[in-house]
Amino acid sequence: MTIGGFSETRLSRMHEVLAGHVERGELPGLVTLLHRKGETIVDAHGTMDVGGDRPMQRDTIFRIDSLTKPIAAVAAMSLIEECVLRLDDPVDPWLPELANRVVLRQPNGPLDETVPAGRPISLRDLLALRMGLGYLIGPDVESWPIQQAIAAQRLLQGPTRPQEPPAPDEWMRRVGSLPLVSQPGERWHYELAYDVLGVLLARVTRKPLETVLRERVLDPLGMDDTSFTVPDSKRERFPSSYDADPESGKPTVFDDAAHSDWNAPPAFPAAAGGLVSTVDDLLTFSRMLLSGGRLGDVRILSRPTVATMLTDQITPEQKAISPFYPGFWETSGWGFGLGITTAREGIGPTPGSFGWGGGVGTSWQCDSAEDMVAILMTQLALTAPASNGIHNDFGTLAYAAIDD
Repeated sequence: MTIGGFSETRLSRMHEVLAGHVERGELPGLVTLLHRKGETIVDAHGTMDVGGDRPMQRDTIFRIDSLTKPIAAVAAMSLIEECVLRLDDPVDPWLPELANRVVLRQPNGPLDETVPAGRPISLRDLLALRMGLGYLIGPDVESWPIQQAIAAQRLLQGPTRPQEPPAPDEWMRRVGSLPLVSQPGERWHYELAYDVLGVLLARVTRKPLETVLRERVLDPLGMDDTSFTVPDSKRERFPSSYDADPESGKPTVFDDAAHSDWNAPPAFPAAAGGLVSTVDDLLTFSRMLLSGGRLGDVRILSRPTVATMLTDQITPEQKAISPFYPGFWETSGWGFGLGITTAREGIGPTPGSFGWGGGVGTSWQCDSAEDMVAILMTQLALTAPASNGIHNDFGTLAYAAIDD
C-alpha cells in the first residue's frame, strides 16, 4: 500500500524509529509532516514538556528559530518586486549606521587596525549573508577582540532569546560601532545579516517587522499561527524548549513555556530567528515556494523571483574561505534565506532541493524533483548530543519511504 507516493510499511518504520527517540528520554516529543503528491501525513509523539501530560499534536506551536530567515527573505523580495528596494543598491539610506564601514586588517587583530570598506553594504549582501560580519569560526576565536566585542554588545543570538537584545535602533547603533571582519561581498558569515535585514524592512516600510511579514507573507497565505508572540489563547499549544545537560545529556529547560520569552512581544523582533509556527503553516509556505511563488489564487512572488531566491549565491572561492560546519559546502550552497542542496549526500535531498534548520530543533526540506516537503519539529536544541541522530534519522526515513 502507498499513501501519497510513500510506502505505508516504511511510514510505520519511521513512526517506530522516531518514537524510540522519545521513549529513550532523548527529548519529550516531536511532530513530523510529509507532503507528497497532494497527500499530507502528520505524526506526533510524546509530550510538550519533560514529565508533562500535554501531548504533542499537529497544531503544536514551535519556536522555529532560523526558519524565520526564508520568511523574511520572501518579504524582502516582495519589496524588490515593487522597486521599493533594489538588490545591489547600498542600504545606507535606511541604515546610516552602516555607512562608511571599516574592515579589520586581520580578523583576530585589534579593533582599531582597519582599512576602509571597498564598497557599501547592499541588500544582496544581507540576503546572501555576505555583509562582512556574523558568526566567527576558527582556532581560538573566543580570544579575538572582535568576537569579544560582539558578545559584549549582545549582537548575536544562538538560539534566539527575544527579550535579551536591545531594541532595534540601539542594536543597530551597536552593530555600526564595530568594524567588519571582511569586505562586503567577500565572505559568507552566518546569522547577523538577517537581523540587520529585519531592521531594514521595518525602516523602509515604516512599520513594525511583524506587520511587514504579516501583510506581505503570513496573512495572504493564511499562516495564522506564525508570529513573534504566542497569545494567551494559544498558550496551551506551546511547549517548553530544551538544551541538554552537559553531564547526563538529558534535556534541560532552555525556555519554560509558562514563563517564556515568547509570551510577550519581543524587545528585538529577530528576522534571523524569532518566529514561532506550526507544521501546517510551514507546509503552506513550502507549497507557495514550490509552486513558483503562488498558492491557489494568491501570488506572493513571481516565478523568476523565487528562482532567484533558490539560486546558490556563494561562489566556490567564497565557500573555500567561509568556514561553517564540516562538510557543509561540499553538498550545499546558500540562496536567499535558505540552504540549497548542490550534491546528493547519502539517502537524502535531490540536488536543487532547498530548506534549512532551526537551532532549537526544527528542520525543513522542500524537494521539487520528488514533489515533497519534509518537516520535523522538536524543541531540543541542535547542539544537544541526541539531536543530530534524530534529525538524520528523520531525513533518511523520509526519503526511504518514497515508493513509486
